[in-house]
Amino acid sequence: MELQATPAPTSCAARLPPNKRMTGGRIPAVMLQGTGSDVGKSLIVAGLCRALKRRGLEVRPFKPQNMSNNAAVTRDGGEIGRAQALQARACGVPPESDMNPVLLKPQGEAGAQIVVQGRMQGSASARDYHALKPKLLPRVLESFARLGGAADIVLVEGAGSPAEVNLRAGDIANMGFAAAASVPVLLVGDVDRGGVLAALVGTHALLPESERALLKGVIVNKFRGDIGLFEGALETVRRHTGLSCLGVVPFFPAARDLPAEDGVALDSVPCGTAGSGKLRIAVPRLPRIANFDDLDPLAAEPEVTLDLVEPGRAIPAGCDLILLPGSKATLADLAALRAAGWDIDILAHVRRGGRVLGLCAGYQMLGRRIADPQGIEGPAGEAAGLSLLEVETVLGDAKTLREASGIDLATGEAVRGYEMHVGATSGAAAARPLLRLGDGASVRPEGAQSRDGLIAGCYLHGLFAADGFRRAFLKRLGGSGGAALAYETKVEATLDALAEHLERHLDVARILEIAHAR
Repeated sequence: MELQATPAPTSCAARLPPNKRMTGGRIPAVMLQGTGSDVGKSLIVAGLCRALKRRGLEVRPFKPQNMSNNAAVTRDGGEIGRAQALQARACGVPPESDMNPVLLKPQGEAGAQIVVQGRMQGSASARDYHALKPKLLPRVLESFARLGGAADIVLVEGAGSPAEVNLRAGDIANMGFAAAASVPVLLVGDVDRGGVLAALVGTHALLPESERALLKGVIVNKFRGDIGLFEGALETVRRHTGLSCLGVVPFFPAARDLPAEDGVALDSVPCGTAGSGKLRIAVPRLPRIANFDDLDPLAAEPEVTLDLVEPGRAIPAGCDLILLPGSKATLADLAALRAAGWDIDILAHVRRGGRVLGLCAGYQMLGRRIADPQGIEGPAGEAAGLSLLEVETVLGDAKTLREASGIDLATGEAVRGYEMHVGATSGAAAARPLLRLGDGASVRPEGAQSRDGLIAGCYLHGLFAADGFRRAFLKRLGGSGGAALAYETKVEATLDALAEHLERHLDVARILEIAHAR
């Protein structure tokens, strides 16, 4: 795959002069790497972003390389991992493409779509991407330097584990970046999964001496129980690695109220359901599900039971809504939906007068046909959709990435979110749009509905975060429409609580010293 030229983002960070508070010409920075995936790096970075913001600092998050199908649109018209968008929110700034210069979006066995500095560059297999990484390091370092121009400190997040030495050549995600940018590293281990001592000591042992020198301390995350019983363990880590512990962070249950980074979070939904409300919303878990944080406001509603239906289980009869989520590979997931027998369940639900809503790829699946003539999301081809909406979709190489706001045409309630899709959808049902987006001369219809209004779809991600729209929507399903949940307020309160949690359990002053000693 040949890299395309990517224009420099026109963010405020690109326009500001170098920060005068740099030490030795370098912006203070520290990198959190993990002993493995899902040890809580993203959450700790988000909490530290908010904690340092509350101390009056200009903070920016940075992740050199991310792999996730949960993405966010940036203010400069690009896309980054959802975790970095949450971290930007914790900093009180809009997300920028430079915060996550390389984003890999898995498309299945064929490999992943590669996004560089916010722009789609094409797709590559794992082997081809491994060979491409050295060419990406200059872009990563460029984004890091540009981002630091508006910051007092940059908090960097690694990916996976630096101990994957078989992948070390050309690495840009962990020690490869840290060494190239001379950024000190803190190593995060997850005690909740077990084996944290071996994970910390083993990671240290597998690193070459030059990279061990970048390690400045360890953090133990997700602790439960009596901290006094763990003191001997910390001494073991110090004796074998020479590294002191900068904090043991107790498990933070409220993390469930924050948008998750990737599909691992879906595995923690017990028995496929969340909530115990009277309204039941069923969501088929597609193999390549994307932007599933659309579901978070619904899962947080007291009167909603969100049922994430795994393959092998039928979509339950009698649910109030079937919601088809986004997907990174629409045709492949449509085939998987049929293989699971969910198409039969959906059609039976519709015959009973049930409601169906499709978001992004789910919207495309509701139509009569989906065509991918250029093989944008996998092998070129086309397939019949579920034929529940009179629309057709053709995928193309132009990708729509934009923030959008408007109103729900049925209620007049405000909606706000973002669009992130390839393909254009048109047809008779589009003459009955679900939303009106934009204002002034830029007003445009969005989405489509069946004649009876029971089947609908649109491209706007994030619309359920709007409290008024969500309440009105749930009321149409038979809910109370009450004002029990203020979703965005809850997210902000959770970030504040996370910051306070980390201030209590981490040596934040020492972390700042390490960042400034870079």
